[in-house]
Amino acid sequence: MKNSILSLLQATTLDVQTVAKGWVRHKRSSQNVSFVTLNDGSTIKTLQIVADADKFAEELKRIHTGACLEVHGKLIASQGAGQSVELVAEKIIVLGEANPEHYPLQPKEHTLEFLRENAHLRARGNTFSAVFRVRHALGYAIHKYFNDNGFYYWHSPIITASDAEGAGEMFQVTALDLKNLPKDDKGNIDFKQDFFGRPTNLTVSGQLEGELGAMGLGKVYTFGPTFRAENSNTTRHLAEFWMIEPEMAFYDIHDNMDLVEDFLRYLIKYALDNCADDLEFLDQRFLKEESKKKKEEQAEMSLVEKLRFVVENQFERLTYTEAINILLNSNYHKKKKFLFEVKWGIDLQSEHERYLVEKHFKKPVILTNYPKAIKAFYMKQNENEEAGKETVRAMDVLFPGIGEIVGGSQREEVYERLKARTDEMHITEELSWYLDTRRFGTAPHSGFGLGFERLVLFVTGMGNIRDVIPFPRTPLNASF
Repeated sequence: MKNSILSLLQATTLDVQTVAKGWVRHKRSSQNVSFVTLNDGSTIKTLQIVADADKFAEELKRIHTGACLEVHGKLIASQGAGQSVELVAEKIIVLGEANPEHYPLQPKEHTLEFLRENAHLRARGNTFSAVFRVRHALGYAIHKYFNDNGFYYWHSPIITASDAEGAGEMFQVTALDLKNLPKDDKGNIDFKQDFFGRPTNLTVSGQLEGELGAMGLGKVYTFGPTFRAENSNTTRHLAEFWMIEPEMAFYDIHDNMDLVEDFLRYLIKYALDNCADDLEFLDQRFLKEESKKKKEEQAEMSLVEKLRFVVENQFERLTYTEAINILLNSNYHKKKKFLFEVKWGIDLQSEHERYLVEKHFKKPVILTNYPKAIKAFYMKQNENEEAGKETVRAMDVLFPGIGEIVGGSQREEVYERLKARTDEMHITEELSWYLDTRRFGTAPHSGFGLGFERLVLFVTGMGNIRDVIPFPRTPLNASF
């Protein structure tokens, strides 16, 4: 952007007239001169404005933290430490004032909870401007990776009549008058009179529709908002979040693992290469937060070390059964350090996943072949297994500090097996269109889902998922 603060700070031609626009971070004054730090969001760094105290006496009375300025002047080599250039003001226009008695963000440290309550302003601070620039970079890198690797961007619907996860935790969509709901002859709500003529919901996943795209275009990916009406107030859950879900025809579980490993390492390397200033700031913030914890609870790696750890190490691949055996034979289990029980058939908890990554293998891990009973209906079943030990070709990627970050599988392409599973769940009729892909030209195929906010959480080192999306939607919270 022309005349962005980033471009001005990188300027190689000095002693030239220019214009800078941005918001005031701080002002300090001496007898003859005032120094105003300006930021416009293009970088975490600020541009120092040098203003003659007498010449701009009236303007300086109106300049406080949060005010918006347009400054005309000469860009020169900085006379002080901490910046390479500064702007000597010749004309200052106050575009918007910020009364210090009312403006909530002052030049001091604020709690994250306070900033969540002021989410409409938090992008102006260092922490959140850094987080949201990293979020942008990762979003761009996702599209670039898939485009460069022959995938097509597939827009799955936000309003759907199917539940891809089978959990039933969905937000209902209706145009009916809630104060005067039409009823059928049995006293039930008559959805035939609704906008779509049937019950509909906000989607929890674009996967099922993504599979349809893969069966014609070969390789597709969805990247859009998804919704889950789960009454959870944890630091890892949102009611509205973004998902990346590629689906690939002719990919088996091994191809799927190869893709997800390459994809994740590409994204993290892209952030390291293109967000150095923001990650340096977030790394210092991460270390400061870790220092407040008990020594035994502190992370073994800094944020940047953790990111390089993922990029530089091949992912360890093993089966769920092998993982359970490792956990059962671990000192953690023998000394009863795990809070949750370890046995074959459980859905692994974050503490189990992190033990495998951080303690045992000391590298990212991909687990495969999970018990059929704890996985979704569409996952391909493995053959010739003993009763009670049936598994599916599921695939979870585990990262340090966070546990599972990706879930995926080879999809069941055999019509009879998939129908048996949908029959069990009583969803065969509503998913007849999905079953058609197995009736007409079925093919082996695979895919996975990556929660975008989980990725941003990992890359930025933030501790709460509400702090990596501009306007978090959680139970009892739909502000802004």
